[in-house]
Amino acid sequence: MNEVTTLETIERYLRGEMTPDEKTFFENLRKTNPEMDQLVVEHTLFLQQIDSFSDRKNFKADLQHIHIELTEKGDIKPAKLVGKAKVVYLWKRYKRVAAIAASIAIITTLGVSLLVNSLMPRANKSELQDLSRDVNKVKEEQKVQGREVKNLKDKMKDETVGTKIPFRTAGTGFMLDGKGFLATNAHIVKNSRNIFVINSQNQQFRAIVVFTDLAKDIAILKISDDDFKPMTNIPYGIRKSSTDVAEAIYTLGFPRNDIVYSEGYLSAKTGFNGDTLSCQLGIAANRGNSGGPVFNHDGEVIGILSTKEADAEGVAFAIQSKYIFNVIEQLKKNDTAFQRIKLPAKSSLNSMNRQQQVKRIEDFVYMIKVN
Repeated sequence: MNEVTTLETIERYLRGEMTPDEKTFFENLRKTNPEMDQLVVEHTLFLQQIDSFSDRKNFKADLQHIHIELTEKGDIKPAKLVGKAKVVYLWKRYKRVAAIAASIAIITTLGVSLLVNSLMPRANKSELQDLSRDVNKVKEEQKVQGREVKNLKDKMKDETVGTKIPFRTAGTGFMLDGKGFLATNAHIVKNSRNIFVINSQNQQFRAIVVFTDLAKDIAILKISDDDFKPMTNIPYGIRKSSTDVAEAIYTLGFPRNDIVYSEGYLSAKTGFNGDTLSCQLGIAANRGNSGGPVFNHDGEVIGILSTKEADAEGVAFAIQSKYIFNVIEQLKKNDTAFQRIKLPAKSSLNSMNRQQQVKRIEDFVYMIKVN
């Protein structure tokens, strides 16, 4: 099936012009072919954008037509302008219409280009949205400043000037090794000067970046704080292989100052535009969920939540967990001081229900704040 035929088939599906047998066949094709499913989602969004701009353009045209009619009838008497004043008036009056027309042309061009290249295995960052949380914008909307007990206040002060550190972003990380090694997204800690991690008991610790792989969007942190006590018996395992489409998944993260649980399913084994580094999830994800672990029903980590589709609700992407092993191996090769890092291989949660799993896991999931 060539690209033109594919798009015609998708449009027939979206317009409801297929027979019941054709519709059943096409929906089964979407379930078994992630690239086709992704193409349907993208084409739907593209058509919605075009319709929206078309409606706005028609509305503007109607207003202009009504204005002309009222002017001709004498109901409106616009001021007569001459010279430069007339040019300025016309520019101020029609610049929005011109901008909308230009926008439609640009979006149409970009949309067609996106559809032609939609099957290429490369993620388009302009269509994705990082899930790191902007702390300055959120600014404690629920006024949850109870965290600032004396222990936290002391640690949130800059050691050199004695002032509070203005955190700019926040995300999530999770324990890989009880000696204080955590995994998160590289985009959260990129260009950071100070990093703090906060556990479910509101204990805050300083941390440093020991390894970053920007291509995979994975960073490894090490808690470097005298108050931190090594942890034992990490309950979850890190899965080396991919999981099955439609399998139930869930995540824990910090889109706000309390840990938040979200659940969904694995919708595709590849990510945006067939990106093989990530997988697609059907799950509600918000800013602050970046870096959070994604678990299957056995309590195994299958990925690190990273981005979501900007114009679609409930479509998120996670870096596949097998790449955590690659990053740790590279870290060990680069620095022999990290030879003893040991990833949790087996989950002890597979016989527990979901509530019991979450209670065991939440102590090993951390909020990450950086500046």
